Amino acid sequence: MRCSTFRGFTNPYSQRRALRLTLAAAWSGVPTLTDDDNASIVSSDRSSRGRRESVLDEKSDKQYAENYTRPSSRNSASATTPLSGNSSRRGSGDTSSLIDPDTSFSELRESLSEVEEKYKKAMVSNAQLDNEKNNLIYQVDTLKDVIEEQEEQMAEFYRQNEEKSKELERQKHMCSVLQHKMDELKEGLRQRDELIEENQRMQEKIDTITKEVFDLQETLLWKDKKIGALEKQKEYIACLRSERDTLREELADLQETAGTGEKHGLVIIPDGTPNGDVNHEPVVGAITVVSQEAAQVLESAGEGPLDVRLRKLAGEKEDLLSQVRKLKLQLEEERQKGSRNDGTAGDLAGLQNGSDLQFIEMQRDANRQISEYKFKLSKAEQDITTLEQSINRLEGQVLRYKTAAENAEKVEDELKAEKRKLQRELRTALDKIEEMEMTNSHLAKRLEKMKANRTALLAQQ
Repeated sequence: MRCSTFRGFTNPYSQRRALRLTLAAAWSGVPTLTDDDNASIVSSDRSSRGRRESVLDEKSDKQYAENYTRPSSRNSASATTPLSGNSSRRGSGDTSSLIDPDTSFSELRESLSEVEEKYKKAMVSNAQLDNEKNNLIYQVDTLKDVIEEQEEQMAEFYRQNEEKSKELERQKHMCSVLQHKMDELKEGLRQRDELIEENQRMQEKIDTITKEVFDLQETLLWKDKKIGALEKQKEYIACLRSERDTLREELADLQETAGTGEKHGLVIIPDGTPNGDVNHEPVVGAITVVSQEAAQVLESAGEGPLDVRLRKLAGEKEDLLSQVRKLKLQLEEERQKGSRNDGTAGDLAGLQNGSDLQFIEMQRDANRQISEYKFKLSKAEQDITTLEQSINRLEGQVLRYKTAAENAEKVEDELKAEKRKLQRELRTALDKIEEMEMTNSHLAKRLEKMKANRTALLAQQ
């Protein structure tokens, strides 16, 4: 019995080795982690393994000592048993214990195997919990790093947001300044339009003045033509006057000849006497002698009786008078034509009456009008040159305003594009910030959940 007991407890190191093998198998069943996790887990496992081995050594030594010292105590007890009643009862108990050592040993072995199984399970569960703990610690550290990165990104996004906000404020200020400049340019464009309208009005005025100048030039030409026509009329009237004077002289000569004929007793037959019949009553004191000039006139009248000659002279006189009347009619017609041309009939009437003063006065008026028209023409030319200079200056201003307006429109388009770009970047940054906040909240929830799981596991242990 002693040998069996000694045989059952003589190899505790083999049990310890088997336990280590089972623990190694249990550890081999645990899922592996990263290098850092493995290093930390190995260090912790080594420390825990050392403690467990020391505990197992102590337990096995105690069990071995108890089992090894138990037969000697039994032998000493059987050797020193008294013969009393108490010693008989104790002896019966000792004999019963000595009688069933195999049963107690089997129970111990079963309990030891159960304890070993529980210990193995506990070790496996502890290893798993340690692994889970290490995993959770690693995840917590990772999440902390992620949270720190997210916080850094959040701070960077806030900084970028502030910079973009400042840039947006600057762009708004610049936009307001450019808006003010654009308003000024619009005012300049309005003034340009007004200047263009004024230029158009001045151009119309210039056209009107040019037309007036052309009209004045035509009027001057017409006046010159009229003056030439009047000079020609004056020459023609001078010719008519000379002819009239000649006719008057001839008429005076005829009247003088007729007077001399009456003085010399010549009988003038009136026009109403038909066929030259006259009263043949003798005229007392009639003289038939004529002067030499009258005789020459009578001789120029041709041959025949005296009354026939006188009738011939009277016919010539009538012809001359009819010619004078025709010439007067022609002169009147010419005067009427001249009055239709210039609208004034008084000048021709004055010319008809032979008043040179009116003609001179009319010529003076024409010269005065010509000088006035020339002065107006020179003044209009000066106005035209001034207006042309104003037009050139206004066109230069219009070109400058137009260039400035185009530049302002280009700058405005660029600022609008920059503003849209900044707004897009701002929206993108806000979306990223919102996404980061959602991620941060999600990670915080996961961290809280992991902390709750950790506390629950610690409470279960």
